[in-house]
Amino acid sequence: MRKIIVWSRITMDGVLQAPSGPEEDHQNGFKWGGWSRHYWDESMNNEFGKLMSTSFDLLLGRRTYEVFAAYWPYKNGAIGETFNRINKYVVATTPVDLSWKNSILINKDAVNELKKLKKQDGPDLLMFGSSRLIQTLLSNHLVDVLHTWIFPITLGEGTKLFEEGTQAQQWKLTESAVSTTGAIFASYVLDGEVKLEPYVPSEESEAALARREKWSRENR
Repeated sequence: MRKIIVWSRITMDGVLQAPSGPEEDHQNGFKWGGWSRHYWDESMNNEFGKLMSTSFDLLLGRRTYEVFAAYWPYKNGAIGETFNRINKYVVATTPVDLSWKNSILINKDAVNELKKLKKQDGPDLLMFGSSRLIQTLLSNHLVDVLHTWIFPITLGEGTKLFEEGTQAQQWKLTESAVSTTGAIFASYVLDGEVKLEPYVPSEESEAALARREKWSRENR
């Protein structure tokens, strides 16, 4: 079984749009491109190096694939060599240039195709960016591991990691650390359905009982 692993840089209010640079993504008039760069430190290099040391193929949405395909084939170094060598699975419903070697298109029934892909033998599927594809994965319980880097900044606008359609489920924290600049590294794996514990109140005041009755009437 292959796992789908999502790595995402987000703000404290959950924005993942254009963390790397001002020209990365202007959708919906977004003006904060490059918001994560100010916080980069050596601990982030180390954490990213750990991620890159694993065996993986890439899973990308169309826009992120096009960004990568215009950059990594022309870069020297270990990351570029890895990205050029491995398979790149591209989920796209509109035409996309697949001239980057080892690129494989998924353009129909992406959810079922990804389920089939996960059942195959092979390296895990690592995903960067791809904000629209993330929503599809989250709404269909297809994310197995979630790495979030939470930066100490709020933007109030932009595409978010958890949009409407995200399914209710529990996550288990498996690893965490904090950078020198205040970013929180947190890794999670799926941990089953949401568990609700019954509330057994202690003796309550008349005011608390009246408030509960009032709210009950208002929500009927």
